[in-house]
Amino acid sequence: MPQEKWAALLDGPSGTPRLWEIPSGDGSHRVKVPLGNGYEHFEFSEEYVELTGDLIPVYRWCCRTFIAE
Repeated sequence: MPQEKWAALLDGPSGTPRLWEIPSGDGSHRVKVPLGNGYEHFEFSEEYVELTGDLIPVYRWCCRTFIAE
């Protein structure tokens, strides 16, 4: 059974880790991560990866938005 507590975030822009783990909890198809002066957005890829014996949903980077001032 897939583990919904964590999400693997892949393919972020240069300077971001190749793999992030964050609480996903709500089963969203999108995850938004604050970074610097904006947000990195990741979409669920319909894939799972095994990590420490659990199946983790894989989200791939799709875009960046900036924080409004």
